[in-house]
This record gives sequence, structure tokens and C-alpha cells, in this order.
Amino acid sequence: MADKARLIKKYPNRRLYDTRTSSYITLADVKELVLGREEFQVVDAKTGEDLTRSILLQIILEEEAGGAPMFTSDLLSHMIRFYGNATQGMMGKYLENNIKAFTEMQAKLQDQTRAIYGDNSPISQDLWAQFLNFQGPALQSVMGSYVEQSKKMFDQMQEQIESQTRNIFAGFPFPNYTPTAADDKRQGRAGSADEDETVPAGSGEKAHRTTHKR
Repeated sequence: MADKARLIKKYPNRRLYDTRTSSYITLADVKELVLGREEFQVVDAKTGEDLTRSILLQIILEEEAGGAPMFTSDLLSHMIRFYGNATQGMMGKYLENNIKAFTEMQAKLQDQTRAIYGDNSPISQDLWAQFLNFQGPALQSVMGSYVEQSKKMFDQMQEQIESQTRNIFAGFPFPNYTPTAADDKRQGRAGSADEDETVPAGSGEKAHRTTHKR
């Protein structure tokens, strides 16, 4: 974080000490800093280890344990499966970029309505909720189509990889391997091509002859 970030120290008794106000604060106070978009850093008072992510995760856990959780069990299960996966970094960046785009769109709409209706106007406060009510189903439809198209593209890529793998290793006798109908068809085409061979010119025979299988 920036050098001017608010420094909060966490002591072994789990108490949080705000060095700017020289007072102890609670997790709820840290949440207010997040809502106020104030930069801060939480460090271990003894080791200096950065504990900011750990504190933010605790806030999320408390919010999820409240009355209106944001993440479903299925979504959390999917997120857990990404850990240790090759796509872990990509998925984290994807979620981060989408959340940033969403918050930027929200901020722009709020700035525009604030400039027109004023800071404390009920219209300004309700427009974002109205926008989501109108656009929510459309956004869900777009996201559903995107996920479906991505799944189809992945399935096609998987089929191509499997097909290429079969072509490469078709001539190798693997134990316990049963050729598929596609493999038999390809081998049949290869066998018919081998039946015809070209005879060098001037050999006294026709330039092309058909050999018979023994």
C-alpha cells in the first residue's frame, strides 16, 4: 500500500491498535474504513507481518454469517476448487477486473445523478437500485450466454486435443486400449492409400500398378 496508508497494529491478544488515533479499534471500525475507501494496512505488532488480507477475510466471513450472504455454497465450492489449479491466478484477476468495472460504472452513475439532483436527493440515491432492477436480468442473461459459449469452446478444444492425441499414438500398441470407430475409420483410409504405389518410370512396367494384399 501507499506510504500514507493508515497503519493498524494487531497484538497477540487480537486487539487492533490504530496508530493514527492512538486508540484500540474493532473489526467493525476497520469495516468503516473499507466503506470510506480509506487506505490502511494491518500488521502484526511483533513480527511486522502484513495481516491486511486476513482481516479483510474476517470481515467478509462476518458479513456472510449475517442475514444476507453474497456467496452461495455452490459458488464457494467452485472457488475452493480453483486453489492449486493452473487457472487460479487467472480466475483471481478475472474477478478483480469485473468488480472494478462494476464499481467504476456505479461511481460514474452516482456522480452524474449527484451533479443533476444534488447530494441528498432521494432520486440520486435510488437511481442505482432502479438501474440494477432494470438491467439485472439482462446482465444475468449476457453472463449466462458468455459462460455457455465458453463451455462450448472448451468442449471443442478438448475434442480437438483428444483427436490429435489419437492420431499421434494410433500406431503404437498400447495395452488395454480398444480402438474407437473413428480410429478404425482412419486406419481404413490409411490402408486403402497403401494399396496403390507408384513405380519409377522406365522400369518396364506401367507407371502405376495396384498391389494385392497377401
